[in-house]
Amino acid sequence: MRTALLHYWLTNMRGGEQVLAALGSILPEADIYTHAFGRKMRTAGEGDFWLGHRVRETFIASLPFGRRKPQAYLPLMRAATRRLDLGAYGLIVSSESGPIKGIRKPSGARHVCYCHTPMRYLWDLHDEYYRDAGLLGKLAMKLFTPSLRRADLESAESVDTFVANSNFVAERIKRLYGRESVVVNPPVDTSFYSGSVRGEGDYYLFAGAPVKYKRLDIAKAACERMGRKLVVAGGGGFSREDLRQAYSGARALLFPGIEDFGIVPVEAQAAGTPVIALGLGGATETVIDGETGLFFKDQTVDGLCAAIEEFESRAWSHERCRENAKRFSADVFASRMKSVLVRA
Repeated sequence: MRTALLHYWLTNMRGGEQVLAALGSILPEADIYTHAFGRKMRTAGEGDFWLGHRVRETFIASLPFGRRKPQAYLPLMRAATRRLDLGAYGLIVSSESGPIKGIRKPSGARHVCYCHTPMRYLWDLHDEYYRDAGLLGKLAMKLFTPSLRRADLESAESVDTFVANSNFVAERIKRLYGRESVVVNPPVDTSFYSGSVRGEGDYYLFAGAPVKYKRLDIAKAACERMGRKLVVAGGGGFSREDLRQAYSGARALLFPGIEDFGIVPVEAQAAGTPVIALGLGGATETVIDGETGLFFKDQTVDGLCAAIEEFESRAWSHERCRENAKRFSADVFASRMKSVLVRA
C-alpha cells in the first residue's frame, strides 16, 4: 500500500521531527508532504530527499520567506493542504501540531493522525500568545483566530484514527474535536542518554528552549533564593553530547512548565537523573512521584523551593530512573505504532 507522511513544516529537528523520522523508519517507502522543507533540513538530506524519503512541498514554500518562516502563512495553509493530490495513496499518516491534517482524503484511503497537540496558539495557550504578541501580532490573531479555529475543527473530520502522544493530549483531543484517540508516547533515544557515566555535580539543570511557557524564570528565582547552582542547557550552543553530560552530572532536572508530553524529563531519567516537575501535563505520565522524582502543585517560586527542600531530604535511585525511562524507547514506540497502523 502506498503511504504518504504529512508534517506541518520541516524546518528544524525538534520533537515533532523526531517523531516524523521514527514514522519514516516504520514506513520506509513513504513520501513526505509538508508546507516547507527548510534549508537546514535540506542540508541534512540530499536534494529533495530527507532520510531517504522524497519530500514534496505545498505552495507555501514558494512564497517570500516561506521556507524560513512558514508559520507566517498560517491563514493560507488550509487552502494549501487541500490542494494536495493524494489520490495515489491508500494510507495517509499525518504528524500534526499545525494545519496539515485537513486534507481532501481520497476515497478508500485511511488517515491516521499522530497528534502532538491541537495548536496551542489557537486553543489552550491562545491568551498567553496574544498577551506576548506585538501590535501586528495581536491584530492578526484577532482577525484570523475565529476562522482558523473553524478550519482546525473541520480538518479533524478527515481523520479516521487519532493517536495522541500522551493522555494529557488525548483529553484535549476529546474536548476540542470530540474524538477518542489511542495513546502512543513519542520515541526517546534512551539508549544514548543511558550510556553516560553518572557524575556527582553540585548543580540543578534546566534543559530545553527558554520559551516563556517552560518557566525558566521560576527555576532561576528558586535556585537564586536557595543559593543553589543552576545550569541552563538550551537555546543553542549545546551538542547532544554536552546535554548528555549535563544530565548525568545534575542533582536533578527542574521542570516547572506544562508540556504536552515532554521528552526532556525522559532523557534526564535515562541518564539516571531524577526530576522535580510541576504536577501537570505530560510529566505526570513519565515521572513516578516519590521514585524517579517529585511533583509540586503550585507553579510558583515558593512551590519549587519547597519541592527542592523535600528532594534534598531523600535518597534517590539512579538505576530506578533509568529503568523507568525504558518505557519510552524508540523500540516501544515502533511496536505500538505498528499495531495502530495495522488496525487502521
